Amino acid sequence: MGFAISFGDANAGFQAGVVNGSVNTAFHLPPETPPCPSIVIPFARDNDFVERGTTLDWVGKICAARDSRAALVGLGGVGKSQLAIEYAYRTRKQSPETWVFWVHASNAARFEQSYRDIADCVKIAGRRDPQANIFKLVHDWLRDCKQRWLLVLDNVDDARFLLSGQTNGNGQGQGHTTNAQVMRKPLSEYLPHCERGSILVTTRNKEAALRLVELRDIIAVEPMDESQAIELCEKKLKAQGNIQYNRTDATELAAALEYMPLAIVQAVAYILQRAPRCSITKYLDEYRKSERKKTTLLNYDEGQLQRDLGVSNSIIVTWQISFEYIQQTQPSAADLLSLMSFFDRQGIPEALLQRQALQRGAQRSQKEPKQDVWESDEEDNASQSSTGDDQFEDDIVALRNFCFVTVNTSGTSFEMHALVQLATRIWLEANSNLEQWKKQFVSNLRAAFPTGEYENWAACQALYAHAKAAIGQQPKDESAIAEWATVLYHAAWFAERRGNIADAEMLATKAMKARKKVLGQEHEDTLWSVAMVALAYKLGGRWDAAE
Repeated sequence: MGFAISFGDANAGFQAGVVNGSVNTAFHLPPETPPCPSIVIPFARDNDFVERGTTLDWVGKICAARDSRAALVGLGGVGKSQLAIEYAYRTRKQSPETWVFWVHASNAARFEQSYRDIADCVKIAGRRDPQANIFKLVHDWLRDCKQRWLLVLDNVDDARFLLSGQTNGNGQGQGHTTNAQVMRKPLSEYLPHCERGSILVTTRNKEAALRLVELRDIIAVEPMDESQAIELCEKKLKAQGNIQYNRTDATELAAALEYMPLAIVQAVAYILQRAPRCSITKYLDEYRKSERKKTTLLNYDEGQLQRDLGVSNSIIVTWQISFEYIQQTQPSAADLLSLMSFFDRQGIPEALLQRQALQRGAQRSQKEPKQDVWESDEEDNASQSSTGDDQFEDDIVALRNFCFVTVNTSGTSFEMHALVQLATRIWLEANSNLEQWKKQFVSNLRAAFPTGEYENWAACQALYAHAKAAIGQQPKDESAIAEWATVLYHAAWFAERRGNIADAEMLATKAMKARKKVLGQEHEDTLWSVAMVALAYKLGGRWDAAE
């Protein structure tokens, strides 16, 4: 071989005279200049951010400690990520020497890409080596970093990918493996514990948060209060100076959307896009027309720039993703949620839900082989009851972890957001399960709602709101319609005895029409309904109608 000159990348090269054999060269790039601390976050700061009481103060207090972790937990669309974004920018402003990193943690692929973005930002040596374990590189850099840092893990709704071992030889994610495929440690172990670091988690799932954060460091994020929701509405509306509105309009809109930030932003975006042909008043008129129209408006998928591009802006879709997760991981909890979506949103009695849980427990017990052929009926019944009770408690915990359900102070009844109930029913309809759970709701309520005699008033009062909720949930099946009519008839009976004549007339009339349709004009139950309607007319002073 004669005289040769060879150059590699970055003008690295070698020069040789007479070479008689092969030559192997390795060009080493000069070390990169370490960057100064900066903020690595894919969202701009929200100029319309609304302070949420002392929430960020609590986050700051927890994260000020050494080796700290905090979690913001709340219903989808309640504003957890927006709080985290604001906290990240405040941290950067108050402490310019602090690194701030944002990690998309909805799945393993996005988690890995975020770690690669961090590695590029801080210029970790070896990050471009195909055999490098990018998780270990970032972990070690954070562990050894001399400056303080904040790591935001956003949307950790399913922590399973963080907790399971990675069958991966090179740290390039689930889709890349080598022949020497080995079980790597869980990704959660690449979240370092060190004195200079803080981690802030956002999640809809309290169970996921508990896998990463101590219970005492979990901060519940609730819907806005009225003043906060109105402020958010007004800030978004003022972005367009030509929108005419008054504070009463904003108050009504915020209340109709149950003070949910995502729903409010979504609604305002809808109004602004259609202005001046649309206003808050027109939006509310449409919203209140029917459940179907409400669904159309809530499915609008625009409005929130400070939100992951991979996440829907529709609050209905946002919640339905969680419904699907619960359906996959704990089907019985999804069943319970389905049933609860038909009740009045407040005071949902445990007894009416336990009835369904016990039925499921009995069905499972019948499928399981007996361990002792001499087991008594009493023991069998006790076993079924215990199974149902245990499953019911597990299901309630699952729904509470996702903030879909809250428990009253006595622990015997439950509450839901009306919008969550609506989203659940929309999801059921999309999966052809709406009628099944509507029938179950009517059946449970029919079995529990007594006649309107005085001695039953306490029970009737506890269930009355649920009977009124049933008005809009008439089933299609004829036998179920008959049960539905009986619920309304008993509720009318109670309303009449308590002097609520308007309700008595309305409920009895609906019961009468339904019974005429499915039972016939001359059926005894139909005639009782006719008599109840006539009585309501008389008590209301409508003597001619009563005749």
